[in-house]
Amino acid sequence: MRNGLHDLYDHPSDAELLRCARDGDMAALGTLLERHRAGMRALALSVLGYGPEAEDAVQEGSLIALRRVGAVREPDSVGAWLRMIVRNVCRSRLRAAPPVTPLPDLSRLAAGTDPEQVIEAHALSDWIWRAIDELSPALRMTLMLRHFSPRTPSYEQVAALCGVPVGTVRSRLGEARRKLAEAVAGTADAAHADARAAVRDTARDAEETLTAAEEGRFAELTAERWTPDVGYYTGRQRVGGRDFLVRGMACDLEAGVRQRFVSAVTSREATIWEMDMINPSHRPDHCPPAVAWLMTMKDGRMHQLRLFHTAREQADGTNGPTTLST
Repeated sequence: MRNGLHDLYDHPSDAELLRCARDGDMAALGTLLERHRAGMRALALSVLGYGPEAEDAVQEGSLIALRRVGAVREPDSVGAWLRMIVRNVCRSRLRAAPPVTPLPDLSRLAAGTDPEQVIEAHALSDWIWRAIDELSPALRMTLMLRHFSPRTPSYEQVAALCGVPVGTVRSRLGEARRKLAEAVAGTADAAHADARAAVRDTARDAEETLTAAEEGRFAELTAERWTPDVGYYTGRQRVGGRDFLVRGMACDLEAGVRQRFVSAVTSREATIWEMDMINPSHRPDHCPPAVAWLMTMKDGRMHQLRLFHTAREQADGTNGPTTLST
């Protein structure tokens, strides 16, 4: 076990465990979750009744807590905070709506926000990403889309993006959550890659990619950074290769559409770039307001790309159709 719990009393308080967890002590966070698991489960059972849905809600709540451990305002009330997360997850399931978003919508942050500041503010921990890297590629991408992308696609949208039934998405998420809990526990004392550095690197790549496109160097850059057989996919169907993507970017630029980098998440074989779409003044509805690049990597180079466009807000405050690909 790393420094933290060894320095505490035999029965550390919630506040002490939380402090160690925020410092990256996996064992402290595991102890905190186990201490309150019974209360979390009781809450889930009271809302959803007995069955796999209640257990899954506890697992999902634990995963959200992993990502939001830095958001606890009252350390002595961490048990109530954990139960609140589970309650929100249960209510979302009852409404058949997407569960609680683990991160705020980063697209609403100021355009000049430093991605590193965003990462630091939400306590992105190296051991979380080490654990995610232990998942299979299919589980990893599904989990990242659903829980780590600020745009947070619905189950139906994830299914369309991955080319699988909604039931498969749900089963993958359930399996990924279970495996993540096991993998996280097994990485407490392991040497972790520098997740923040990895995000900084891919954020820089995103900025350089957009700059190259606007300077007419997109084809040159993609030839260097994408695999020779890179493909653009809708679901499981391959629509085109690098030339198709280069032409698509050129068409957007010719129409006066620009993309502005917002944020990124990355693991060993999957990367998501979040972009705002900036339309020309004479065609404000040319493209949806934002897009996520969903990339499967191979030897550090992009090998598969899918695009997820967020819905445009209508005049009445509702969301219009969400485009899954262009």
